[in-house]
Amino acid sequence: MAELKVPAPAASAPADGASASRRPRRVKRALAVSALALGLAGAGAYVWLAGTSGVDATGEPECAGVASAAPAGSHAQICDVLKRLTEAWGRGDADAYGALFTEDATYTTYVGTHYQGRRYITEAHRALFGGFLKGTRLADSYLGIRFYGPGTAIVTSRGDTYKGESEKPGKLSKTQTYTLVREGDGAWRIAAFHNTKRQSVMERISFWFAPDTRPEAER
Repeated sequence: MAELKVPAPAASAPADGASASRRPRRVKRALAVSALALGLAGAGAYVWLAGTSGVDATGEPECAGVASAAPAGSHAQICDVLKRLTEAWGRGDADAYGALFTEDATYTTYVGTHYQGRRYITEAHRALFGGFLKGTRLADSYLGIRFYGPGTAIVTSRGDTYKGESEKPGKLSKTQTYTLVREGDGAWRIAAFHNTKRQSVMERISFWFAPDTRPEAER
């Protein structure tokens, strides 16, 4: 008798449950790829903004080159104080640095730390010069010097730190304000110092959305 051959059953289609279980994985992969693309685009935009957010008002490299309506001899004396301040920083000499401030001076760093009094300014810089600012020097450019009477001066500048004998930075990342007073012994000293770190990307974005906020010197 001939053997009866029964045809093999056709392969069944994947169950709906298996297909459904793969769908979330595909969605997750698509979301991950999209997030990566957006992250790379955002990083690229940030780098571009940071690299193109320069300033036109870079200041004078030498304090003596800044115009001012200074009382006789006062401009040179102010510049000498700031020169000695830079030199004391370069030597890591906290005592010489602190001596250029008034007894009750205030000092605000770019991270918002606020010091009150020469003694605290001196001791804080002693720690800094022996720690993560050891071996650094100051780079400065001067934006303006204004006198208010014979005994008060406001100096605005750009500044930054750099290591040892390396080349000074081309872009100075901080904006600084010094208030100097002539004390009873005739010497000019710093009564207040305020340091602000420039947020170049945020500044550029704010100029886009509110063009009238751009300083006149940057238009």
